[in-house]
Amino acid sequence: MTETYAPSQTGLYLAAQAFYARQMQALDNGRFEEYAATFTEDGTFQHTPGVEPARGRAAIVAELRRFHEQFKDKPVQRRHWFNQLVLDPQADGSVRSTAYVLVVRTTPGTARPEIWPSCQINDVLEVEGDRILMRSRVVTYDHLDW
Repeated sequence: MTETYAPSQTGLYLAAQAFYARQMQALDNGRFEEYAATFTEDGTFQHTPGVEPARGRAAIVAELRRFHEQFKDKPVQRRHWFNQLVLDPQADGSVRSTAYVLVVRTTPGTARPEIWPSCQINDVLEVEGDRILMRSRVVTYDHLDW
C-alpha cells in the first residue's frame, strides 16, 4: 500500500513529531506532570498489561510515580525512540497515531545500553490549530503479542 502525504498532512506529521519529542523527553527526565499535561483532561494512559488505564492527568502522574518506584534503588536512564509513525485523520477531527517504540535502558557502570522493551503505541490525538493533546494511549508489547 502506497500513500503520499499532502502538504497539510506533512504539516500534521511534523507537528506530531515535535509533540512526541517533547512528550517523551518529559517522561524520560521524570517530569511526570509535564508529560500528563500533554493529555486531555480526561485522557487515558494504558501501559501495563492487565492494569486498568490511568484516567485523567492526576491519575497518569500517580501511575508514572508508581511504575518508577521499581527504579528507586537501581538507577536507570530510559530513552524512548519513536519510529515508523503513521497518522490517520478521523471524521471527528481526531487523529489515530501508531508508532514503533524502542525503549533504551542504560544503567550506571554498564558498557552497553539495552533495548527493553520493543513495543507499539496506539494513540488518539486531538488537534486544534497548532495544539495537540492526547486523548488516549495504549501500549502493546512485542514480547507479549506472540
